[in-house]
Amino acid sequence: MIVTVTPNPSLDRTYEIPALERGAVVRAAGDRVDPGGKGVNVSRAVAAAGHRTVAVLPLGGPVGALLAELLAAHGIEVEGVPVAGPTRANMSLVEPDGTLTKVNAPGPELTPAESEALLEAVRARSVGADWIACCGSLPRGLPPEWYAELVARTHRAGARIALDTSGPSLLAALREGPDVVKPNAEELAEAVGRPLATVGDAVKAAEELRTMGAGAVLASLGADGQLLVDATGTYYASAEVATVRSNVGAGDASLAGFLTAGGTGEAALASAVAHGAATVQLPGSVMPTPADLDPAAVITTLDVPNDRPLKEPVWTGASPASKGAA
Repeated sequence: MIVTVTPNPSLDRTYEIPALERGAVVRAAGDRVDPGGKGVNVSRAVAAAGHRTVAVLPLGGPVGALLAELLAAHGIEVEGVPVAGPTRANMSLVEPDGTLTKVNAPGPELTPAESEALLEAVRARSVGADWIACCGSLPRGLPPEWYAELVARTHRAGARIALDTSGPSLLAALREGPDVVKPNAEELAEAVGRPLATVGDAVKAAEELRTMGAGAVLASLGADGQLLVDATGTYYASAEVATVRSNVGAGDASLAGFLTAGGTGEAALASAVAHGAATVQLPGSVMPTPADLDPAAVITTLDVPNDRPLKEPVWTGASPASKGAA
């Protein structure tokens, strides 16, 4: 059983459009509404794979009520923490070549009492959980150290925790030793404060996150595949994808695949890549079922291609730590 924590959930409306033209009336070829937020997506992928999952999240207003209904329809147990502010609604515009434009609302501002209620809900639901997956940005009102406190409380409760966040929140949480962190290439570059031009650069950045406290680093490199760096070594995996329809939620599905396969080792990495590859071939933020997966297409190896240039080299500027943001 996997418990997910989404401090800033959303209702996500996705439009498939022929092209994005500023100032023009754009007619959508299709649209859909899904429960959103990174942790919510992980729960949706876990449920689609046939596993039990509980989504812990703050809920407020009519949008929050609709979000809870949609999650229940997906077979997800909902542990909603009532908050005064309304849950946010986001919009995604997807073009035929897979280009994604997102407009994310800020979401509610949580009070100290609501923050504590959310932490307590996670503690209560962590009993018997195989993993706690904490994902996404923090809403207004929660300091960067909030995830660090959640990691510390989860470990005191005897549970394992996977963290998918970035910036000051990631750096603060590393000091508490999360069992797994799942950055993408941009988040890796931001965390270490230097560019990533090759797969080897990403490996070194992941190793540095381990020295900062992470037990394991599951790094998504987009079209260049994924890395797993842990105490046993470094693993690399990739899968060819014929057509990218939408990359919304692909990283979240990857984390779900990793955790449902045990959350450690080469087999879990292969599952992560299979889930991510399946997701980008589905519309909107649809999560893959076992029938959508193609495990045979995934190639895993300990022979990491360190010299291979990244198809999308990354530089995001100085790390938050260098600015004193952590």
